[in-house]
Amino acid sequence: MGQVVVISTGGTIASRWQGSGFAADARGGDVLATAAVPEGVTVRVVDLMSVNSARLTTRDQLALLRAVHEVLADPDVDGVVVTHGTDTLEESAFFLDLHHDDPRPVVLTGAQRPLEAPDGDGPRNLHDALLTAATEAVRGMGVLVVFAGQVHAARGTIKVQTLAADAFADPSGSPVAEVKDGRVLVLRQPERPGPLPVPPADVVLPRVDIVTHHCDADPLLFNAAVGAGAQGIALVATGAGNATPEVVAAVEAAIARGVLVAVTTRVPAGPVAEIYTHGGAVDLAAAGAVLTGTLRAGQARIAVLAAALASGDPAGRARALRHAVGGAGTAEA
Repeated sequence: MGQVVVISTGGTIASRWQGSGFAADARGGDVLATAAVPEGVTVRVVDLMSVNSARLTTRDQLALLRAVHEVLADPDVDGVVVTHGTDTLEESAFFLDLHHDDPRPVVLTGAQRPLEAPDGDGPRNLHDALLTAATEAVRGMGVLVVFAGQVHAARGTIKVQTLAADAFADPSGSPVAEVKDGRVLVLRQPERPGPLPVPPADVVLPRVDIVTHHCDADPLLFNAAVGAGAQGIALVATGAGNATPEVVAAVEAAIARGVLVAVTTRVPAGPVAEIYTHGGAVDLAAAGAVLTGTLRAGQARIAVLAAALASGDPAGRARALRHAVGGAGTAEA
């Protein structure tokens, strides 16, 4: 047990009724006051922002990344908890994890029910997150997501329920730990690549888009993203990573222009794999796209974003992307 810093960013856990719906407006201290603090843990609160997480931008996520690194510059801090909206928590968690170079845990949590709900899940989630962040056994596990008594690795964990309390899971994996009877029980160690460098303060923010394939899909929206200046695109393919020959041609042309392309799938679980041709993952990989394993759309986009922030040249970005998704390559730009 020790000192944990809570970085408050808003979300449902900090939301109150606004007359027509809920929105984040509570400060971190108000959120912390709802939760039981584990025995032996001291808590300091940093109010970074208070927004519904659907409104977050890359600039906000970079601010969060820098806030986490600033907090961990203090050797007396044992761990960090980030309270965050559930809509994009999976993206921020993975972004932090890709740049996390410290053994001390960073734990993201939130709530499915608003701050003052009588049956709110925020107090338990925050208690469990504080306990996890202060637990020696999770050191070296990277960025974690704590919800409904389960502890998940950031990589691969997505929101799987729109309203239910057990909101997060890794559809292709399992929890890394669980919180039970006031203890954190480690179940397995997650695999993580080495951290990417933290982007400089004056970095130019790239546009990175998501385009989904479907029946009757043509390259129009993909090409529109390229035309809008996208430096990277996450292509959400069908099945194990399949599209059409026309989409493959558009991907090849985009990559020739220096655009990063990552391929994920709209299927809930399982890896993207090179099985099919005639526009399938075999052809997409041959065209230069990077297959993202079990990462789904939001996190595949974050991998592309982090790679685009890591290097200024196409070859360096491609290496960083392969590293971020866990494939060949290095973290160096």
